[in-house]
Amino acid sequence: MHLNAAVCDRARIARDARFDGRFFIAVLSTGIYCRPICPSPHARRENVRYFQSAAEAVAAGFRPCLRCRPEAAPGTPRWKGTASTVSRALRLIEEGALQEQSLAELAHRLGVSARQLHRLFSIHLGVSPTAVAKTWRLAFARRLLRDTDLPMSRVALSAGFRTVRRFNAAIRTTCGRTPSQLRRRPDAGRAGDDYVLRLPYRPPYDWDSLLTFLQARAIAGVEDVAAGAYRRAFAEDGRHGILEVRNDPRRRVLVVRVRSAGPVSLLPIAHRIRGMFDLSADTAAIARHLRREPLLRKLVDRRPGLRVPGVWDPFEMTIRAILGESLAESVAGELEDLVRAFGERLDIPDSERLTTVFPTPLALARARLERFSPAAGRAIRAAAETALSRLDEATLPGVAGLAPAGADYVALRAFRQPDAFPSDADAELAALSERWRPWRAYAAVHLARAAAERASPLFERSARAG
Repeated sequence: MHLNAAVCDRARIARDARFDGRFFIAVLSTGIYCRPICPSPHARRENVRYFQSAAEAVAAGFRPCLRCRPEAAPGTPRWKGTASTVSRALRLIEEGALQEQSLAELAHRLGVSARQLHRLFSIHLGVSPTAVAKTWRLAFARRLLRDTDLPMSRVALSAGFRTVRRFNAAIRTTCGRTPSQLRRRPDAGRAGDDYVLRLPYRPPYDWDSLLTFLQARAIAGVEDVAAGAYRRAFAEDGRHGILEVRNDPRRRVLVVRVRSAGPVSLLPIAHRIRGMFDLSADTAAIARHLRREPLLRKLVDRRPGLRVPGVWDPFEMTIRAILGESLAESVAGELEDLVRAFGERLDIPDSERLTTVFPTPLALARARLERFSPAAGRAIRAAAETALSRLDEATLPGVAGLAPAGADYVALRAFRQPDAFPSDADAELAALSERWRPWRAYAAVHLARAAAERASPLFERSARAG
């Protein structure tokens, strides 16, 4: 993101968590610098300065806020080195990395020793990696206790605790109460062999548009959209599963049913679904900003709760982009050929058209890809080999054969970049989009949705730019 004061103002007022670590807010009247998500009251604009990194704010003489702890924010593009390692470790821990892996295994994935990783966490956060993981496990466990009637053993396992005894002890130590005392009348629970989660969102929510987008790009055998619900086959913790997502607009939650072939942690699944269905977006704030653009005002008024459709897995999204999927087009046929040839057969009986799990990076790295064009085959193999080591925003541009517009599309859908805008095919539209920062991704989805309906004067250009 370019460090533009007007853009930063919008993100600051919205407290959009996706800009956390991308810039820092310094307040002249207090001498303090903060993160965009800081809960403190907003300072007057004339008293605010913006910096790309915490280091720059400190060098300018500002001290860190004690409420939001900006020194613990994820690393920015210009803040390299140890903070970047800690930032990536935080993301992996939030996704459940320390549930099945040891600290040494996590450190190996990051290219450092366990001792070095522990030291970096002490420097940047003041706590150990295991303490961070415990905090997130406890928060998720409390949510399961509050919102489900899962047995205590399943709550403990789903939240990443290896034994019920450790789970009980952690809850008592942290909350001063037993798990049973924390449980209230359940708002969700079990239905047969399924486990149900309710994930809240801020309205409005344009559920129909999101489902329409996902349905047009659904991979037969892996995904299915029907009767107002999204369903897919997945693999987590080495076990196959099926999930179903429905909207409950009255309660303002997505109802997620999960069925697995064996015990599986629900925490990383919930994390993926929140990103996939864009549950953290403040669509009201985004709509207020985009409505200032005359070319977008009618589109925003028609769909004020439009979300950016995410994806289950960044590797899957990268393969989709390599084969040519965009906001304007689907490539389901080629993807279905790939899945049939190299995907894993779903080991859960299902009568509703879910049969296959998307191929793993290892399967595609070893696959014979002659059925695809030479360029596509090379790009698929390059993406698979990258994913075997690390596939993220830093390594994505290095995937040979992935066009810049494709990389922007992956950033938009897989890495949840709210300002991504895949439009290198139209210089005029790209220049116009500068006025839509920092939420250009939402403008791009509005244009793509309007193009699909033939309802926008920018139809031809938006379809080409998608």
